[in-house]
Amino acid sequence: MTDTPEGFAPLSRSSPLLDLLGPVYCRGEGLQLQLGLRADNRHANGRGTVHGGVLATLADVGMGYAMAFSSDPPLPLITASMTLDYLGAVQVGDWIEVRLEHHKRGRQMAFATVSLQVGEKVVVRANAVFAVPQAAA
Repeated sequence: MTDTPEGFAPLSRSSPLLDLLGPVYCRGEGLQLQLGLRADNRHANGRGTVHGGVLATLADVGMGYAMAFSSDPPLPLITASMTLDYLGAVQVGDWIEVRLEHHKRGRQMAFATVSLQVGEKVVVRANAVFAVPQAAA
């Protein structure tokens, strides 16, 4: 299966890592930004399911991009800590969506929670703390 759900377009911002994982898609903007990825054989572990590191990367990018691009200009957030709960396996061919659930930003730190879903099933829940770099005086 290679179709992309309605409303998703290629993510305009990328990195060398996302170029290896992708194409990564997006829908919405700012705090409503959702990411999507169609899992393929490149994402599989030795058991044939999607590797947890791929899911962790999607969670990190999903939280970071949604939080960073909720401001103009975007905030250059730095991931300080992240925890994940793996709640289900993701199969090759599955469409994975990353959705921001909770967020809070202070002057020095930001906090976020995302869910990764396959259909209506939550397969990962992740929480992160981000450092908000201070402008040089």
